[in-house]
Amino acid sequence: MRKNRYPDFEEYAAARQRRLYRMAYLLCGDLDRAQDLTQTTLVKLLQHWRSASRADNLDAYARTVLTHAYLAEERRALIGRRAHSFGANPSGPGDTDLRVTLLAALGELPPKARAMVVLRYWEDLSVETVATLMNCSTGTVKSQCSRSLARLRTHLTEADLHALHH
Repeated sequence: MRKNRYPDFEEYAAARQRRLYRMAYLLCGDLDRAQDLTQTTLVKLLQHWRSASRADNLDAYARTVLTHAYLAEERRALIGRRAHSFGANPSGPGDTDLRVTLLAALGELPPKARAMVVLRYWEDLSVETVATLMNCSTGTVKSQCSRSLARLRTHLTEADLHALHH
């Protein structure tokens, strides 16, 4: 029987898998894709465990890997999604579940903007940290988050108003 060369990776993965999954779900809005993104993240962490485990902040390193995996997947799938998109809101205007409405609203954001909003407001990271993770300026994070929040407010307001009238 082969002994695990990285028992500390197994410990880290077991402790953080659920949190990574929640973040992945917020990024992509799909249970299966979130599971795939989580697994991709953990595989990449294991592949680079020697350097990853020496990072100043392993959780930040893992979030970066997850965010990059999500954005890479979005880039690859962009053409396919556009070809198959019908422009319909899958949650429908009559949904009363705020979570479904919020996920639909997040789905309207471009991938980088969605990642910034999730990192900034769900993960509660500073503007500077998000800028570092996304490899952009703090001004870009501030402007993207501001625009994205405005879009989310508009989407949620329209959905809530529509639900009240039906």
